[in-house]
Amino acid sequence: MAGALVSALAAVFGLIALGHLLRRHEVVPPLFWDGAERLTYYFALPALLVVRLAEAPLREMPLLPVVAILAGGVAIAGALLFLARPLLEPDGPGFTSALQGTFRPNTYVGLATAAALFGAEGVTLAAISLAVLVPLVNLLAVAALIRYGRRTGQRAPGFWGSLGRNPLVLACLVGVTLSLLPLNLPTPAAAFLDGLGQAALPLGLMAVGAGLYWGQIGRHPRLLIAASAIKLLLLPAGVGAVALAAGLDSTTGAVLVLFAGVPASASCYILARQLGGDAPLMASILTVQTIAAVATLPLVVGGFLAVSGGG
Repeated sequence: MAGALVSALAAVFGLIALGHLLRRHEVVPPLFWDGAERLTYYFALPALLVVRLAEAPLREMPLLPVVAILAGGVAIAGALLFLARPLLEPDGPGFTSALQGTFRPNTYVGLATAAALFGAEGVTLAAISLAVLVPLVNLLAVAALIRYGRRTGQRAPGFWGSLGRNPLVLACLVGVTLSLLPLNLPTPAAAFLDGLGQAALPLGLMAVGAGLYWGQIGRHPRLLIAASAIKLLLLPAGVGAVALAAGLDSTTGAVLVLFAGVPASASCYILARQLGGDAPLMASILTVQTIAAVATLPLVVGGFLAVSGGG
């Protein structure tokens, strides 16, 4: 399994590096990346989630422990940063960006690595993880930005409506409904969605690389280090320990550790810009975490598989 993990991560981060090089050397027009991100986020990734969740035997899976472990991990990660706040001495906007960097997972890195390691089962478990995490982390991030962002005390106009229109949330709801009810996707629809979904991960990973930003790294080193240490090391270690204690099988536990330990999502930057966070700091956290995850993901996922007997 160690060799498979290295190969999976090499493929994932190779695509991220390719996207960065293509953007840096303008091999394709800059506008391409905006279109690629929109195509992936609104169409290809939701198609992938619907198909995988619709085919998942959810009634036979340990859903309650999975939900509890993921939600508990997010809460503990945020609590750790709150406890460290007096030592970090951040301003409000900087604190919100560091907070997002402790618990929001990069969907593309998690899904692609789970698929490369565990095939269809890994994608299904990853989709279930997203069904839990996407609404939760968005809610917590917006609440923190409203409280501590530059526009403190503002309302988040249309937040619940926006969450209800989030394509990933809608895709998860559709997929879960199809799985739990005696309903099947028509074969042509399943084939169409499966074909569309296959474009999600390579395009998404290259878009992650295109978004890497080196401009102001080192501006708030304590916040950057704290957020990254919690997200890349402490959170996956804690999730792995609880997964072992709960008796989850090695594949399920490894996917939970993976989603706990992937770098933060690029959507953190968009939210920071929209609601008064520290957007340059957020960009630095995303870049550092993405690069550091090359070393930390093999450590946390490989360590869990070795301890659980899945390696």
